[in-house]
Amino acid sequence: MSMFCYQCEQAARGTGCNVSGVCGKKPDTASLQDLIIHQVKGVGYLAHELRKKGLKDADADRFVVEALFSTVTNVNFDNIRLEQIVHCGNEVISRLKQLLLKETGKKLPQLLAFEPANSIDMLITQGELYSIVSFNSDQDIRSLEHLLLYGLKGMAAYADHALILGRTDDEIFAFIHEALAYLSSDQPSVEELVKLNLKCGEVNVRTMEILDEAHTSHFGNPQPVKVSTAWKKGPAIIVSGHDLLDLEELLKQAEGTGVNVYTHGEMLPAHGYPQLNKYEHLAGHFGTAWQNQQKEFTNVPAAFLFTTNCIQKPLDNYKDQVFTTGLVGWPGVKHVERTDFSEVIEKAKELGGLEQKEGGQLMTGFAHNAVLSVADKVVDAVKSGAIKHFFLVGGCDGAKPGRNYYTEFVEKTPKDSVILTLACGKFRFNHLDLGDIGGIPRLLDIGQCNDAYSAVKIAQALAGAFNCGINDLPLSFVLSWYEQKAVVILLSLLYLGVKNIRLGPTLPPFITPNILSFLVGKFNIMPITTAEKDLEQILNN
Repeated sequence: MSMFCYQCEQAARGTGCNVSGVCGKKPDTASLQDLIIHQVKGVGYLAHELRKKGLKDADADRFVVEALFSTVTNVNFDNIRLEQIVHCGNEVISRLKQLLLKETGKKLPQLLAFEPANSIDMLITQGELYSIVSFNSDQDIRSLEHLLLYGLKGMAAYADHALILGRTDDEIFAFIHEALAYLSSDQPSVEELVKLNLKCGEVNVRTMEILDEAHTSHFGNPQPVKVSTAWKKGPAIIVSGHDLLDLEELLKQAEGTGVNVYTHGEMLPAHGYPQLNKYEHLAGHFGTAWQNQQKEFTNVPAAFLFTTNCIQKPLDNYKDQVFTTGLVGWPGVKHVERTDFSEVIEKAKELGGLEQKEGGQLMTGFAHNAVLSVADKVVDAVKSGAIKHFFLVGGCDGAKPGRNYYTEFVEKTPKDSVILTLACGKFRFNHLDLGDIGGIPRLLDIGQCNDAYSAVKIAQALAGAFNCGINDLPLSFVLSWYEQKAVVILLSLLYLGVKNIRLGPTLPPFITPNILSFLVGKFNIMPITTAEKDLEQILNN
């Protein structure tokens, strides 16, 4: 069977994976994920229509968020788990259909005639009918539909993190349903899709805001901290992904067991939160970004826990040491619930643990509260000329060639500039010693991609201090993207009116020339070229 997927930056040949996903996704898995997307469009239509009648359904809200997040790149590769989502979706659809028919008697669209097969093999066959190439035949409309869909996937990831911590906003669910309903429309228009994409960015700003509130109210405001990359002798669990509640629960359960816990990848900023950093067995940070895990985990006698999107195919030499939780899944890998990490802890003990090893230090914890607490010093440094420019250099990292651009760019930035960074893209340069400006570090790690709201808050505060717009600041955005969370952050920046964004290492393959032309004309989005050329152009302008 064949597949087609181009939702991430590593799409084969820069156009799309049609044999097997570069991420490790097989055609049968892709088919099931396409089927899930078909279903969530149906749930979205029903929930949107019911909301017009003042009826809301919490189960439908949660299902759509979790189902969308499950189809984000590097989350769930387990066909059995995906099959369960399909059948759960069918239960939600059946219930909402009956409710809507009772309320309105309205004729339902053909979209809702779908009935899932009983066997997984037949489900996979059904899914082939709903590949993303089955969207609108007009290439530009399809491009905007996919931009919106991938934005919704990214927003669902942030909404899920907040929901787990008990924070939500009905505006988020209402918009997701509205957008999914429109994606099932027979006559979509470019104009309406442009509006919905920008609204997706707007609602995502709110989503990131409540996620920020969820994190800071539960774990405290991040504080600047130096994180060790050394290894301590003893049993170890290495936690990857993004979910801070998973990490907290593991720390609680591992306390007093003699097992050290290390962060990996996007979990690095966890060290900045007081309610996580208080645990003495939170031992430090292990390795770099997600795409290096196969190299970095090989022959390491530790247990590995994957909490969100980040998992690569585990190699045979450490596969039996890997555990997944939350929405993450990989065939043949043990899945555990956050309420009971005992198997992970016992595996860490069984493996014997790490030998002591020297390491360096990484700085993190410069979220908006920390930066804005010294805003007067930053403003004074700008007014005095000590700081002449700010660069936001960050985003998703990946394995595709061309990403050394970001290392070179940061290395070449002038000494009177400050670099804000976030997400796993920072591992290209967060080991560099860039010094400081009057006590203000030149490299400020804001946090995870989940913490993009901090970057927005900082930019807005600077604009307010100088009584100007964000585009009038000496602030340049140089972003790297990989998956759908980066897509929705881009939509949020566009909603906020941010212009002159440099994006790389390549532009999204689902953006047609006409849509790219529109984005360039309205927002002056541009592809990265070389570090030297881009830096020269930025500073000259």
